[in-house]
Amino acid sequence: MISSAFGRSRPLMARYDVSPHLTKWWKAVRPDDGQITRHLSPFEQQVMMPWLKTFPKRAYDKFSDSGPYVVVTAILVYGTAAWSDKQDELQDRSYRY
Repeated sequence: MISSAFGRSRPLMARYDVSPHLTKWWKAVRPDDGQITRHLSPFEQQVMMPWLKTFPKRAYDKFSDSGPYVVVTAILVYGTAAWSDKQDELQDRSYRY
């Protein structure tokens, strides 16, 4: 008689990974097959290391691709600024007595 009194609660108590008061909520959830349950912490992944290892080659490639244009432009801008300052100074001194 006592065993038949608890007969309906046996299937609910079959889930050992869920609290008894949540068995109705979790009864349709099946265990995951093939899901990754262990992973590296973000502090262990070292996300900067691949970038740091390839940085010198990438910097060289980028500089060799657009470096001459940047250097020539910088020389022209600096040279024009220096030349215009010198011409302005010469013009200011040309009117002195």
